[in-house]
Amino acid sequence: MKRVLAFLPLIALAALVAVSAFLLLRGGERESFASGMVDRPAPTYAVTRLGGGDLVTSDAMRGRPYIINIFASWCTPCRAEHPVLMALEERGVAIVGVAYKDEAEDTQRFLDELGDPFAVVGMDPDGRLGLELGVTGAPETFVVDRDGVIRAVHRGPLTPDVVERTILPALEPR
Repeated sequence: MKRVLAFLPLIALAALVAVSAFLLLRGGERESFASGMVDRPAPTYAVTRLGGGDLVTSDAMRGRPYIINIFASWCTPCRAEHPVLMALEERGVAIVGVAYKDEAEDTQRFLDELGDPFAVVGMDPDGRLGLELGVTGAPETFVVDRDGVIRAVHRGPLTPDVVERTILPALEPR
């Protein structure tokens, strides 16, 4: 009996680790949260423009479909998706970049190095806009229709396949 009691804390710790691993590794939580944003109005926003000037606002984009891309210079997957964003820009897709929890100098260096696919870049240094959008990390992409309604959300780096299956169809008028 004393041997069992001696191992009880170890057994409890193992059970806690097993339950935590199960909860962290099960699929669907991030995706189900993302799908909860679809068909809801995008939040109104007014954030500082990279480089200064007029604020970047949701009102300026109203009336046309566009993409909000959450990115950061410190984000390795953002670098991986950058050529896909450049290709979207070449196709004439309007992309609002939101530099999430980043410094303006670092954001500018990132865009100088990789190219700038964005119609405009807004700064979200404290993550407030990201919070309103329900961002769970960078990169994330939101398709907003001409009426300001979110039509698709992709969490993680964009790939050509995701663009063809999810992003471009969501940009089409309903």
